[in-house]
Amino acid sequence: MSPFGELLAVPDHGLVYGNRGCLHDATGRIRRAYAVRRWISCRLDFNGRRRTPLLQPGRYTELFFLDEATAFAAGHRPCAECRRADYDRFGEVWRSVHPADRGADAIDRTLHAERWAGGRQRRHTAPYFVLPDASFVLLDQQPFLVLGTQLLRWTPAGYTDHQPRPQGNAVVLTPPSLRAVLVAGWSSDLPLLHPSAKR
Repeated sequence: MSPFGELLAVPDHGLVYGNRGCLHDATGRIRRAYAVRRWISCRLDFNGRRRTPLLQPGRYTELFFLDEATAFAAGHRPCAECRRADYDRFGEVWRSVHPADRGADAIDRTLHAERWAGGRQRRHTAPYFVLPDASFVLLDQQPFLVLGTQLLRWTPAGYTDHQPRPQGNAVVLTPPSLRAVLVAGWSSDLPLLHPSAKR
């Protein structure tokens, strides 16, 4: 999946697994962008579970993200099953931003309002200087990762094309609440950034 929350047919699976419910029909054709509000990011491996082939009829659609920053940009949060410690820590940080939000349903309602509108990804505006590392912006119609003083262009295989972080306002892909989690110094058991971001 891309930082736009779009499904891509590419051979690269990335470092993070995801779920939005069953998006495909009995023939494996994608029919919807999501089936539930519970958009989660998971470990690639958990308790030896493996499903082959992918896109089985009536089962959830397997999603793959380059890294957790990409999953955040698409509006996904940690899974409460395979990432319980991350989920609990995420909930603590979340409540510091949204004290009234208790439990997964409340988190998912808030996130869904921030990430999706009118059948497409909701975009936000913020000054470049306030954006935390690992957030995503739209520049020249391409998704770019914010990292220090640089922007790195996202591709399904990794990051490339380093550019200086501009001044002024950015069109931001990462939902505000997930940016707040990043500002709080989010770290998890999953790779926040793909190794190509550090080259």
